[in-house]
Amino acid sequence: MDYTAAQSGFRQQPNMRLRNSSVDGPDGSQLFDDTSAAGPGAQGVYRNQQAGPQAAGLPGQSFLSDPMSNLAMVYGSSLASQGREMVDKNLDRFIPISKLKYYFAVDTVYVGKKLGILVFPYMHESWEVCYQQDIPVAPRFDVNAPDLYIPTMGFITYILVAGLALGTQDRFSPELLGVQASSALVWLIMEVLVVLLSLYLVTVNTDLTTIDLLAFSGYKYVGMIVGVVAGLLFGKTAYYLSLLWCCAAIFVFMIRTLRLKLLSEAAAEGKLVRGARNQLRMYLTMSIAAAQPIFMYWLTYHLIR
Repeated sequence: MDYTAAQSGFRQQPNMRLRNSSVDGPDGSQLFDDTSAAGPGAQGVYRNQQAGPQAAGLPGQSFLSDPMSNLAMVYGSSLASQGREMVDKNLDRFIPISKLKYYFAVDTVYVGKKLGILVFPYMHESWEVCYQQDIPVAPRFDVNAPDLYIPTMGFITYILVAGLALGTQDRFSPELLGVQASSALVWLIMEVLVVLLSLYLVTVNTDLTTIDLLAFSGYKYVGMIVGVVAGLLFGKTAYYLSLLWCCAAIFVFMIRTLRLKLLSEAAAEGKLVRGARNQLRMYLTMSIAAAQPIFMYWLTYHLIR
């Protein structure tokens, strides 16, 4: 038996459009895109699209968050620090950098006074080096302390003046200037080695170090520069006169400086020396002082014509 809507006695519910259903236009096309029914997956895709450029801009963030990479960075930094300490330790063994800082601790006042003593040492009275708790004070506080600033600058200036002298004589060439510099350096090293050997053979107990001897031997470049510049400006006669003056000055300077280092206390005070060992020390002091004028003339005579 067929039952219809009229026969069932119930009213047929009208067809109602749901809110989430699509609205079609006259031609059956959808007017609006339904985004309310999008699930979490679609929202995640949207978030990933926004976070994508930011995540792409930090490629090392995942690397830094890796525990193994952090451990490798710590291990590499520790190896670098250990290597730096090892290099500094071995370098200080052969080149005492901490001691070299002492010899370059100078100022303008010290340099001016030291140059005056090197050129005119006859009026200088006190030649003793000052100490503070058995440690010599820095050169800028004591004009009698040896330094490496004046010898270093003197050597460089001597090479420049030698190049100028060769240029005025139309004899300049880089090779000849290199020979001039290397010969001066070789003679300086040989002089220091001979003095060290002599001190060992004479068995002199002194606080002179190799750097001290290098400083004292380098002071002669000041007189050499004065002689060459005088020769370039006023001729050969001025060269000989100025070099003679500087040779006598460096001889007196070396005698008065080294006698406090090499001779005994009695000999340093000017008393009569009777012991054979003290006489050897006196001869050694005289030999070191007398060698300075010889080197000064040998390294400069060919620059003045």
